[in-house]
Amino acid sequence: MTTMPPLICLIGPTAIGKTALAFALADRYPVHLISVDSAQIYQQMDIGTAKPDIQTLQTYPHALIDLIPPEESYSAAQFCQDAQKEITYAYQAGKIPIFVGGTMMYYLAFFEGLADLPTSTPQSRAKIEARLDTEGAEKLYQELVERDPHTAAQISVNDRQRLTRFSELMLLTGQTPSELFAAQSHQHPKYATLAIALNTERKHLHERIAARFQSMMQAGFLEEVRMLKDRPLLTAEHPSMRSVGYRQLWQYLDGQFSLEEATEQGIIATRQLAKRQITWMNNRLQKSLTLHFHDPLADSTSSTPLNQIDQFLQTHPSLK
Repeated sequence: MTTMPPLICLIGPTAIGKTALAFALADRYPVHLISVDSAQIYQQMDIGTAKPDIQTLQTYPHALIDLIPPEESYSAAQFCQDAQKEITYAYQAGKIPIFVGGTMMYYLAFFEGLADLPTSTPQSRAKIEARLDTEGAEKLYQELVERDPHTAAQISVNDRQRLTRFSELMLLTGQTPSELFAAQSHQHPKYATLAIALNTERKHLHERIAARFQSMMQAGFLEEVRMLKDRPLLTAEHPSMRSVGYRQLWQYLDGQFSLEEATEQGIIATRQLAKRQITWMNNRLQKSLTLHFHDPLADSTSSTPLNQIDQFLQTHPSLK
């Protein structure tokens, strides 16, 4: 048996079923659910982020959702601070902390620690922003592909926030993000961590993504984006509005797409996000965590995630 306190992580691409597994856990154990989702932190972004509705949250409360308005930004460093507070609260309340979500950068920051990276300066940020405006994101992204293909494969050309930061790091240090991250020291383990990684065949995941996006549209996703677009200080360049689905529907409201095209582009962007999440899991995250893979759509029930979690928690006598 281990004396380290338990921490369970439910990791996987979008639409794979992480939330359903979290609810099943909450039905059988005293848990504290902690969202690891860079889109669900925003207020008024509910339908397009697949945030549990108010009634569901009353039964299955989540921490680290609805933290900030969509005009503000949120960093991996902030997540680490907030997540640590929530874990401490969980232990004090006699509950098991459960990370649930697919923002891989947050997992890496929490379990590896943040690299000792140079902070942004007004001059360096202005230089990169000027290049984005004059040369376009595609040019900077291609430079990242040529210098650091590993990092480039994990972000989208439309991820202006991370593309700006990575370009700025190369400008300030002369090193690639991969070189800088490799130099950081890994954190000593503080928890007995069980990381459940959910994935399935690409065809099945793509079908789930398309079905969920259509369901979001029927639930009022377009009206949600229309309401956000009416906020006087919110623009398409804010990180919140570069989230998949929001970006494409904003473009529809700007007249760049038909609604059918925006919907299809939103589904494509979500599939691309899932591909990047799987890349992060299979490459970077496995260096920090031992991932236990499960296919939630498989017929076999001989080794389900719940069975593995049950066995894991047997090693913690205080939780038996």
